[in-house]
Amino acid sequence: MKRVVSISLGSSKRDHQVQVELLGEQFEISRLGVNGDFEEAVAKLKQLDGQVDAIGLGGIDVYVYAGDRRYAFKDGLRLMGAVKSTPVVDGSGLKNTLERETVTFLLQNTDIIKKGTRVLMVSAVDRFGMAEAFAAAECDVTFGDLIFTAGIPYPIKTLQELKEMAAKLLPEMTQLPFHMLYPTGEKQESRDEEKAQKFAPYYYDAEIIAGDFHFIKRYLPDKLNGQTIITNTTTAADVEFLRQNGAGRLVTTTPVFEGRSFGTNVIEGVLVVLLGKPSSEITPEDYLDIINKLDFRPKIIELDN
Repeated sequence: MKRVVSISLGSSKRDHQVQVELLGEQFEISRLGVNGDFEEAVAKLKQLDGQVDAIGLGGIDVYVYAGDRRYAFKDGLRLMGAVKSTPVVDGSGLKNTLERETVTFLLQNTDIIKKGTRVLMVSAVDRFGMAEAFAAAECDVTFGDLIFTAGIPYPIKTLQELKEMAAKLLPEMTQLPFHMLYPTGEKQESRDEEKAQKFAPYYYDAEIIAGDFHFIKRYLPDKLNGQTIITNTTTAADVEFLRQNGAGRLVTTTPVFEGRSFGTNVIEGVLVVLLGKPSSEITPEDYLDIINKLDFRPKIIELDN
């Protein structure tokens, strides 16, 4: 049996383990949260190195993208560097392929996305494939990177402006401790009530709210008005939370196993094992080919019935 483990800086309350068969191969897939303890994450990564078939890094980005430029987070590189022999991934390969394909699938097969649909992406640089796909579909997209990451109430409206902002800010921001930019540990289990009120207009103006679930949840207003949420890493409790808070529909970009949609880092780890070659040698075409063989499609859950 192949083992894929995600070590996450997030809360251990979200830990989960499943066994699944994919393309005739048995997998044990698990997620282990360290409650924001960076040194514990390093220790667990060293412990797992050489003992499992692939490792995912959760609750943190290693690489983010804007246009053809890649930016690396100092903390993410340190975690990745703790692993010497086992393939280790952060999910960015799938964000550029599977999540891009999610938008295309919804555009071609549903009425969820169409020209002019108002979309709020809470952070686009960590999901640039999805951002480009929304722009290509001629949606009215608001990129909330400055709003949700830096608390600056400035909506970015074009990919070109996003690239320019990224070039100015990311070289320095990627050197900061990651917890300053993203909710880790117990922060993943709570909402920021003050900022939720402040950011509410961006949520209410959108028809689709897309991107990282923990950003979406942490600043979610008290009551939505039927918006579609496109995300992943959702548990059964998260689905109920969204239903109770007025979301109309949930679309998960990664497959659901036993009621849980795992993060892109976990699923990318599974695909690396199935592809059987170093992640540095895997192309977007490789990922798309294996995704099609697995018949991974977005899961659409209606919440307002």
